[in-house]
Amino acid sequence: MNLLPLPLSSSSSSSSSSANPNFLLFSTSQNPSNLHKFPLNIPIFTFHSSPNSLSSLPPRCSSKESSTPVLDQKAPQLSFSDSSNDAELRSKREPSSDNVLVVRRPAMEVAPGEGKESDDEDEDDVGRVKSTAIDAGLAEFAKKMPIFEPREMVDSGLKEKPLTVNLDLALYKAKVLTRSFRFAEAELVLQKCISAWPEDGRPYVLLGKALSKQSKNAEARTVYEKGCQATQGENPFIWQCWAVLENKMGNIRRARELFDAATVADRKHIAAWHGWAVLELKQGNIRKARHLLAKGLKFCGGNEYIYQTLALLEAKANRYEQARYLFRQATKCNPRSCASWLAWAQVEMQQENNRAARRLFEKAIQASPKNRFAWHVWGVFEANVGNVDRGRKLLKIGHALNPRDPVLLQSLALLEYKHSTANLSRVLFRRASELDPNHQPVWMAWGWMEWKEKNIAKARELYQKALQINPTSETAARCLQAWGVLEQRIGNLSAARRLFRSSLNINSQSYITWMTWASLEEDQGNAVRAEEIRNLYFQQRTEVVDDASWVMGFLDIIDPAIDSVKRLLKLEKNSLDTTLDSLRKLTGTDDKKIDEESIGTSSNGNNNEGESGFDLDAFIMQRLSLDPSKLDDLLETTRTSLNKSRRKFSRNFS
Repeated sequence: MNLLPLPLSSSSSSSSSSANPNFLLFSTSQNPSNLHKFPLNIPIFTFHSSPNSLSSLPPRCSSKESSTPVLDQKAPQLSFSDSSNDAELRSKREPSSDNVLVVRRPAMEVAPGEGKESDDEDEDDVGRVKSTAIDAGLAEFAKKMPIFEPREMVDSGLKEKPLTVNLDLALYKAKVLTRSFRFAEAELVLQKCISAWPEDGRPYVLLGKALSKQSKNAEARTVYEKGCQATQGENPFIWQCWAVLENKMGNIRRARELFDAATVADRKHIAAWHGWAVLELKQGNIRKARHLLAKGLKFCGGNEYIYQTLALLEAKANRYEQARYLFRQATKCNPRSCASWLAWAQVEMQQENNRAARRLFEKAIQASPKNRFAWHVWGVFEANVGNVDRGRKLLKIGHALNPRDPVLLQSLALLEYKHSTANLSRVLFRRASELDPNHQPVWMAWGWMEWKEKNIAKARELYQKALQINPTSETAARCLQAWGVLEQRIGNLSAARRLFRSSLNINSQSYITWMTWASLEEDQGNAVRAEEIRNLYFQQRTEVVDDASWVMGFLDIIDPAIDSVKRLLKLEKNSLDTTLDSLRKLTGTDDKKIDEESIGTSSNGNNNEGESGFDLDAFIMQRLSLDPSKLDDLLETTRTSLNKSRRKFSRNFS
């Protein structure tokens, strides 16, 4: 096949004409009628003006010869291209480093599977080179533009994150604001902490508690949920606080799930185990509660709250020696735990071991001198055993240390009503209701006092205020029962029956309410109806069966290798001392700080104050800087200061 170049235009061209003329190439085939036309751009360069200049052109080549070797190495590069742009041709005319002309073949469409191996290899090489170049470009682009990074990481690159010490200072400030009831300012500080440190769980916990104190339970729940998402569910404190909130709202099933999530996040989180056990105790699941407390001891080791709850369970089951042993364990774990000393004192108080109870009350206030519960329970105890002046003094000390606590004023008001005048009692009740208008027991106790003073209308008004605060609480059930007794005494029997029924709808386990209603029916001559009410109580009551079988699991946790521990399960009276001695040796409590003699196990309630060797006046002067002779003045001073702070607080939020 011969290629014959023909000019497209009829005019002749010389060597000095355009360097890029257009030609048509005709190829001959077997069929003369079938002519193929190929447009071809051939650059023609002008050499030195000589008649022999055409001799430097390469000879024509046939189809059987390769086009590459016949080209002159010194000749300019020939480029076959579909484009006719002169600029592109000039830019591609530069010779290569090896002075070999390279011909660019046009890309041709090849059907799948029809290409040769060499073509496949060339395509693979080209694709590999292109992909490498693209990857390198994307890598550079990703370094300059971090669009795929999390937002906090991008922001951290633009702005430096504050130091952690700033978070600690902000949290402390929020705590101080919350204690001062400046919730709006505290919430603002905590929101800033969350925006700056979203991965820290402490701001979520404090904000949720602050909202819960304001009865904003839905908002608190939202905060806890966001906190769990921000910390990826790995913070047990948020789960535990959320569970407490759901338990407070009455969502028992949801609270169990959240307590379980807290123990999964950290099985050494003792508050989750203890809170879950307390929930089960309130639901009457004693065995489940013991199992959870045993798990808490297993994973977290000795803890005063676990031992204290177990001791109270033993005391409730009338196993007082075991209860005392567990109380000793609790106080050994933390001698500064006021709650353990106080709970132990109450158990001894119920057993009328007044000397032991008084010693334990002294230990409680020494462990925590400003604890309002210790001063309150000790004051009530002394008043009940006949030491009225000492009880009044203890309650006044507690109020001077905790001027915002309404319970201390409530107990002091009841004490003054019983041993002094009703007018003084009314003043104290009014002050307690001003301190906390949402404290139901204050309104209920005040109503009871007015009923005793024959002020029926005033008593009904106070009972109604107590019920308006929370009509479904345990205090509401007791208030309805007391109101029913009031109506029964003045002859409104139908109203009394409705009130008793409403009380039982809240707490169906109240023995006093059932028996009071049955007594009303008997007084009216309805003996059959009274018997029906008693039968209803015994039919619907929930009897909690508790045994000592849990002790096996508890002791196995302490030391499962000792076989003699198994014999402790018998708990016989004649082997009780041996049992306690074995437990002491097992847990290393031979060197206990308090023994039976030091706390006093005798039922002697006529012990004098001086026998304990504890000087109350010297203690409050040295540790608390209080003058015992000025307690009444402090009572009036705290009233005036509270009124001023209340007016200032109302101005700030008005």
